[in-house]
Amino acid sequence: MYSFDSRIRYSEVDSQGRITLTAILDYFQDCSTFHSEDLGVGIAFLKEQRVAWVLNSWQIEINRYPKLGEKVLVGTWPYGFQGFYGYRNFTMEDEAGKLLAYANSVWVLLDLEKGRPVKLLPQMLEVYEILPQLVMKCDSRKIVLPEDMEAKEKFPVHKYHIDTNRHVNNGKYVSMAQEYLPQDFRSGKMRAEYRKAAVYGDFICPYVSVEQNRVTVNLADENGRSYAIVEFKPGGLKGEEPQQRCN
Repeated sequence: MYSFDSRIRYSEVDSQGRITLTAILDYFQDCSTFHSEDLGVGIAFLKEQRVAWVLNSWQIEINRYPKLGEKVLVGTWPYGFQGFYGYRNFTMEDEAGKLLAYANSVWVLLDLEKGRPVKLLPQMLEVYEILPQLVMKCDSRKIVLPEDMEAKEKFPVHKYHIDTNRHVNNGKYVSMAQEYLPQDFRSGKMRAEYRKAAVYGDFICPYVSVEQNRVTVNLADENGRSYAIVEFKPGGLKGEEPQQRCN
């Protein structure tokens, strides 16, 4: 397991002084990036090989949002590789070792020249240590869209949405989707399914459904094809430890 210590910064909290969901996502993404960099298979290596890891899906569960100044331990590990898929877990713990948040994620290794998935490179298989999968209840990677969704005003992809792969970073889609949450809504679970990459110059056309126990946001292109679908469920004030292994 790879991990690093941190402290919740002012730039990472909301109006109530608690870390934001997108900041938790950023911690997880940074942790996996640090892990790969330290193993020599990070961004420079991927660029040389003309490949990139592209996120297929997130499931993030939050037991408690830590407050400004709290010290946390962020960890990650891969629990399996299959063909061009990579499977990775994440955790965030407080100083007492209690689980604040945890996640399951599925990644695809993409050939940047051909625009197609490619099998993992031998160097990657050699350096990553495979550890047991986190015991947690996992939902399907596919998010079923509600029948009735309200179309919202479209908006352009901006330069600050773009990452080193030259497309919209996975976390930015979640930030976009959060704009349509009801006032004072706090997420206890977030799922995101990524279907295709948006790039600078594209337009995002949001479709939103607000139900009693979930909010679903479909971020689509101008032809209605989904870039990403994000689902939020309430919670995050307190919660239980994960008890069931993913299937």
